[in-house]
Amino acid sequence: MGTIVSFHAHPDDEAIGTAGTLARAADAGHRVVLVFATRGELGEPVPGVLGDGEQLAMRRSAECFTAAQEIGAKRVEFLGWTDSGMMGEPTNDAPYCFWQASVEHAARRLAVILDEEEPDVLTVYDDNGGYGHPDHIQVHRVGMRAAELSAVPVVAQGTINRDWLAVGRRRLVASGQIDGAATMPEPDAPNWGKPETEITHKVEVVDVADRKRAAMRAHASQMGPDHPLLAMPEPMFLVGLGVEFYIVRPEPSPAAASDVFLDLFTPLRPG
Repeated sequence: MGTIVSFHAHPDDEAIGTAGTLARAADAGHRVVLVFATRGELGEPVPGVLGDGEQLAMRRSAECFTAAQEIGAKRVEFLGWTDSGMMGEPTNDAPYCFWQASVEHAARRLAVILDEEEPDVLTVYDDNGGYGHPDHIQVHRVGMRAAELSAVPVVAQGTINRDWLAVGRRRLVASGQIDGAATMPEPDAPNWGKPETEITHKVEVVDVADRKRAAMRAHASQMGPDHPLLAMPEPMFLVGLGVEFYIVRPEPSPAAASDVFLDLFTPLRPG
């Protein structure tokens, strides 16, 4: 059996983006490790969820371990930078935020964990961080460099398949499964995700959708019962979050690919 390390910007990113992939990996007997760049200090807590004097960073850190248990992860680590906030906010300039971190220094810190775990696959985000968040962009930069330092054989860049969402929504409306006014999880905007032509692999996670939801619910400080992702009708959830998409370049040859990669990742196009 092998190991997959999943690198994320903030607590709850793992639940939304890769929880299905990781749950499937754990079910297949592979070791799953989660690494977070920050503790999500600048998240917006659900009103009334925090106790008197409770720090959001501490709550979100604890939620990571609950979500990890749902997914089947065996190790959770934090690199120690602070949340940078959304792109263009003054918090991007804070000296200890992840956006301001030296890529080389942060990559060396991540590489220590990678050297210990010797993963077959590392997941990061695409070069735009999925939707342009500075910490997500930095995860891409730091993760790609750390993979070089530790000679990780496969880096899978998690992304959003814009075309899949558009087609899926049209089909759900046409079949009457959702109302025409319903919206998908992500805005139909060109800076979200990638066109399908740039995506190489997918992981079908419908069979572990309940585990993915449980991981999302574990992040209760950020995702209450009425959160749009949790309140979606079942057909929409399975279209929007039931398949996780990745960019894998270069792709390993079948002869050299690990069991982790072969067990999980399906090419979008033959050959």
